[in-house]
Amino acid sequence: MSALAPSPLAIVDAEPLPRQEEVLTDAALAFVAELHRLFTPRRDELLARRAERRAEIARTSTLDFLPETAAVREDDSWKVAPAPAALNDRRVEITGPTDRKMTINALNSGAKVWLADFEDASAPTWENVVLGQLNLTDAYERRIDFTDERTGKSYALKGADELATVVMRPRGWHLDERHLQVEGRAIPGALVDFGLYFFHNAKRLIELGKGPYFYLPKTESYLEARLWNDIFVFAQDYVGIPQGTVRATVLIETITAAYQMEEILYELRDHASGLNAGRWDYLFSIVKNFRDGGSKFVLPDRNLVTMTAPFMRAYTELLVRTCHKRGAHAIGGMAAFIPSRKDAEVNKVAFEKVKNDKDREAGDGFDGSWVAHPDLVPIAMKSFDAVLGDKPNQKDRLREDVSVAPGDLIAIDSLDAKPTYDGLVNAVQVGIRYIEAWLRGLGAVAIFNLMEDAATAEISRSQIWQWINAGVVFETGRTATADLAREVAAAELAAIRAEIGDEAFAAGKWQQAHDLLLQVSLDADYADFLTLPAYEQLR
Repeated sequence: MSALAPSPLAIVDAEPLPRQEEVLTDAALAFVAELHRLFTPRRDELLARRAERRAEIARTSTLDFLPETAAVREDDSWKVAPAPAALNDRRVEITGPTDRKMTINALNSGAKVWLADFEDASAPTWENVVLGQLNLTDAYERRIDFTDERTGKSYALKGADELATVVMRPRGWHLDERHLQVEGRAIPGALVDFGLYFFHNAKRLIELGKGPYFYLPKTESYLEARLWNDIFVFAQDYVGIPQGTVRATVLIETITAAYQMEEILYELRDHASGLNAGRWDYLFSIVKNFRDGGSKFVLPDRNLVTMTAPFMRAYTELLVRTCHKRGAHAIGGMAAFIPSRKDAEVNKVAFEKVKNDKDREAGDGFDGSWVAHPDLVPIAMKSFDAVLGDKPNQKDRLREDVSVAPGDLIAIDSLDAKPTYDGLVNAVQVGIRYIEAWLRGLGAVAIFNLMEDAATAEISRSQIWQWINAGVVFETGRTATADLAREVAAAELAAIRAEIGDEAFAAGKWQQAHDLLLQVSLDADYADFLTLPAYEQLR
């Protein structure tokens, strides 16, 4: 690697953090600056293309498989690169942010993979961005431990052969990192997260028998996958590791990507390891893209949209068929339940639901699935063990029985369920409680025994927006209006104050969260992502 001139990158508006010099080295910042110079212009073009496509959906209220890429879909000869040994068995994956305690618990969880998250489960404070990188490097160097000040409990890593394989998730293309700038321009958060992690850890991971593995979020088109592939090619040459060392799993969590799954795998074929079915962001994407498509696109309460809904079945079964046709892993959705330490009956009911969900995924041909809590790892493991046995995956199940027409993926009106008043209340409750925590720097938050992340808040505020703009009439006879949303939000704010007390209420960011939820739920101009206005308030 040839020596570069000093990086033009500047650290802006950021208080120094302990040991930040280990992450923000001159060489690492020069690499990030080079990624920015080479690839941010294309990122900007692709964000503009998203807006153009959204305008087209608003005009037509439909989507189809792309005629211009039919040859890719029809060519049965290509496959993705074979999975490396560390990613061949992915039957249970745990997700979570990269704080110190979670890093140890996730690696020790018994899951095959840990999705180390800089995206939806992490509020992108400067501290989380930098220290999260430090925690991962410390884990690879086996110099990480943690003692909980409240309980006195200590945490340390198990033996190397017992640890989960890390698959790191950078931020989506739409988010910038305001604390790192070149000539006054913020660098895309995705390039910051990827760049720092890759630069510091790619060679170290190879020495550990693994590699730099990534989850790619919020992808909306095969051209966005092509951009990532070009970044991988450049990065591997830059640090001097073999091409194909990087592996990427793409989250199919947008409705447009669901129509381009084969093309996405094709663009990444030398670096692809699978696709994942991301439930809440997928529903959010449907609302966002078809928000002016009329009553047939109005979703019911989020908890009434199960994975057995016909349009969700079409999505997940097409994903399994697509992955296995191309030799890639198909990874199922999230079990978000957080076990209660106080209510055994709640746990019993929830564990049975998790078991049924994972049994269904394993039976459908998925090669693995997600959980949000270590206590769920054995439940999911049992479901996949029952189907896989000693096999690392079931990619040999080609699911050639699956046939999905373009309209099947957007047949929202095939659901019998309707929006309810309780659904509105729940959307407001979860939205306020999640946003308040996010503004305090927490991205993964337990609310009503579920682990919620930014995707939850997105679907919550999107449903409020959609129901109001569609004039939904609830079973109570009340119509969804802005005034009703304000009434429910005011009641929730009062209930939270009563629940936690005046002092804790004043110390939190409750009013700010209430106001932000109503802003993104009631504004006539629908914000593409809640996290864009929220990031302006994150300090």
